Amino acid sequence: MSTTNPPRVRVVSRADYRENYANSVQIRPSTWDFFLQFGTVEPKSPDEIELHLFQGVYLSPQQAKAVLHLLHTHVEGYEKAFGEIQLQPLHAPGAVQ
Repeated sequence: MSTTNPPRVRVVSRADYRENYANSVQIRPSTWDFFLQFGTVEPKSPDEIELHLFQGVYLSPQQAKAVLHLLHTHVEGYEKAFGEIQLQPLHAPGAVQ
């Protein structure tokens, strides 16, 4: 029985690659994919905030499940090192702010 070596993975950033900070993620699931919108929260007044969306990303259900697993693993490791992460109440369904 022959064994094949896994392919060598080379990570290359495109010319339009950017990194941003997001403190808001909106998630829209559908039958075929998950759509994640990333943005920042800007308080306008005590009773109003604005979400400034800057990037939307579609994930297949398989990729979304893989990301879920990776995030779960990394959050568990973070909490073991630094303590439990406390969440504020959600402001909108599907939103993390």
